[in-house]
Amino acid sequence: MDKAVEQGYTANFQVIGLFMHQVDTGLSYAPDQVHIVDYFRFEGQSDPDDNSILYIIETTDGSKGTIADAYGLYANRQIGDFFVEVDDIQKKKTSRA
Repeated sequence: MDKAVEQGYTANFQVIGLFMHQVDTGLSYAPDQVHIVDYFRFEGQSDPDDNSILYIIETTDGSKGTIADAYGLYANRQIGDFFVEVDDIQKKKTSRA
């Protein structure tokens, strides 16, 4: 998350109903106004149910930020339903040396 902030992804987003909202400005975005630049899944070391996912987001008006969600059983259904509708999702390929 710190890397995302260093790269300018500082806005905080939340999903309410059919829209994603920027917390600080109150601006709302439909799925077709959102681009998922990257995402990362994290697994808890002691509890397999302790999983989360961090989405790195850019919007059509240039807002850049993140939204996090639980992954699996405890996932927020509204966030999941919203991102199913987002067509512009990519996972950056990272090379390992």
